[in-house]
Amino acid sequence: MNNKPLSRKVAVVAGATRGAGRGIAVMLGAAGATVYCTGRSTREGRSDINRPETIEETAEMVTARGGKGIPVRVDHTEEKEVEAFFKRVDEEQNGQLDILVNDIWGGEQYVEWGVPFWEHSLASGMLLQERSVRAHLITSYYGVPLMVKRKQGIIIEMTDGVGYSYRGQLYYSLAKISPIHLATAMAEDLRPYNVTAVSVTPGFLRSEQMLAFYEVEEENWRDAVAKEPHFIESETPYFVGQAVAALAADPDVFTKSGKSLSSWVLSDVYGFIDIDGRKPHWGNYALKQGIMDKEQVGME
Repeated sequence: MNNKPLSRKVAVVAGATRGAGRGIAVMLGAAGATVYCTGRSTREGRSDINRPETIEETAEMVTARGGKGIPVRVDHTEEKEVEAFFKRVDEEQNGQLDILVNDIWGGEQYVEWGVPFWEHSLASGMLLQERSVRAHLITSYYGVPLMVKRKQGIIIEMTDGVGYSYRGQLYYSLAKISPIHLATAMAEDLRPYNVTAVSVTPGFLRSEQMLAFYEVEEENWRDAVAKEPHFIESETPYFVGQAVAALAADPDVFTKSGKSLSSWVLSDVYGFIDIDGRKPHWGNYALKQGIMDKEQVGME
């Protein structure tokens, strides 16, 4: 069995600074890929999220796991920056791009939970669309031609949730449902070119920001269950990272093009477990707890 199935592959993880993006970049690196890690937070300056994680740190983690991490500061809402970035990838990799992950987000602090859309800040609501829809479109616009030219590759739209159900706030719902349809629509345009497009969601993500929110560390994350019982089924960012790496290494992945996928279903398909030795399954858990139905968790 090849433990470096992506050793000759080139990946771009747009939004690789922290959370799912970092987990995906690192696991692609563990599978041997060259990974461009983009984002706005660098050692020279933080983004408006104002957290300590940086793209340089992520790239170093990629390299430490056996891949090649390349940090590049890119604001994916700025078209010229994105265009210049993919020109660089094209030149450095001789036109090769095999994996494009759209994980651009950075919107948590702008969601006003429990507020109806007409009372929510319109500026904040539109910023969510700017970062999760427009930025993804710009990134795909300039990245996809490299794949189309070679008639191979996979685009992964990262989101929150599998279906089209309401996610508790209109602007947040729109921001997270849109990438699902982006993948579905791109899949149709890309079908003649043998390029796959899917959307992928993690379960209850134990990201750096979520750990900070519950005032715990990865080492004592279970202490947060007292505040949020559902946190018991949380997963590290490396769980969905393995899901993406497994998809990228699957020779039959084109059969999944256009689909909305999840870390928990893909863990069943590909047989991976989380790095802490657990096998979280948000779908089964949510059904058992009665907090979601089968359509909402993408399970028949």
